[in-house]
Amino acid sequence: MPRVGLHQDRAQTAHDTGNHPENPGRVAAIVQHLAATGLRSALVDIAEREATAADLLLAHDAALLRLVERAEAAGGAWLDADTVVLPGSAAAARRAVGGALQAVELVLDGALDSAFCADRPPGHHATPRRAMGFCLFNQAAIAARHAIARRGLSRVAIVDFDAHHGNGTQEIFYAAGGVLYCSLHEYPFYPGTGHWRETGAGAGAGATVNLSLPAGSGDAAYLAACDRVLLPVVRRFRPELVIVSAGYDAHLADPLADMAVTAAGYEGMARRLVQLAGDLCAGRLVMVLEGGYRPAALARAVELTLRAMLGEPAHEAPPAGPVQPAVERLLSAAAALHSLG
Repeated sequence: MPRVGLHQDRAQTAHDTGNHPENPGRVAAIVQHLAATGLRSALVDIAEREATAADLLLAHDAALLRLVERAEAAGGAWLDADTVVLPGSAAAARRAVGGALQAVELVLDGALDSAFCADRPPGHHATPRRAMGFCLFNQAAIAARHAIARRGLSRVAIVDFDAHHGNGTQEIFYAAGGVLYCSLHEYPFYPGTGHWRETGAGAGAGATVNLSLPAGSGDAAYLAACDRVLLPVVRRFRPELVIVSAGYDAHLADPLADMAVTAAGYEGMARRLVQLAGDLCAGRLVMVLEGGYRPAALARAVELTLRAMLGEPAHEAPPAGPVQPAVERLLSAAAALHSLG
């Protein structure tokens, strides 16, 4: 059986946002569900670790670190209409980053085949200079930079299936070489970025792939987007590590998006990504939790993701059906833009 790690840091409860959609109940639901299904015992615990300032500076400016620290020292502050810093928030965010770094280290060292980091706050909206969209520090981006700058990798792929475009991750790598960023997301939607024509610049030209799907796309569209564009692009890039910004807010039941993906759709995407990593980079796959704001739906989708990572047989089959004409046009245009046959 594959050795699959799980990181879940107790410090996340200190980022207690109350009735905010991004709250400690999200991770609690995942942990409780994994215990109830018996799946928790099949996973290897990943030790807790707090990221250092040097770690955070791999993707962020020092000004952002100071902003978060000042907000916490003042007893808390809203950094924008969605994003709050409270006493304990900075440590929770640093430890979420630390978990991603631990996971990457263990996977690259061969101690684990793959890993899932069930941590919060999420990270993919955090830009080099700005915390936004519930996110303080960008753990997927920092983990990718760590793998390249400190572990000597040349190519890392980040796949992002959160319903919201990961504008922070895109900005960090848009003009940089070595990292392929691929995003499936609702468009037009928050944060307003991620049009399919946004493909990178300079050393990063062609290394940003946006599949800006219309609302209501559902399982068939997501899996077709994977099969026809995302997976071929990643295969051509041949990464040495795959990092996934695993956001589950495209779920049919989620209150913050309108994408109509089911647990079966998430399982289908997870199985494709596990196979992809197995084919390209000895199975080296690290998943980092992003969105997902209906706790029961989130927990079930994470369960099926982990079952795919553990190599279990498929549990749910996505419903068959054609994609919307608008999705068909998008996929054809994106395939042509990225020179896919």
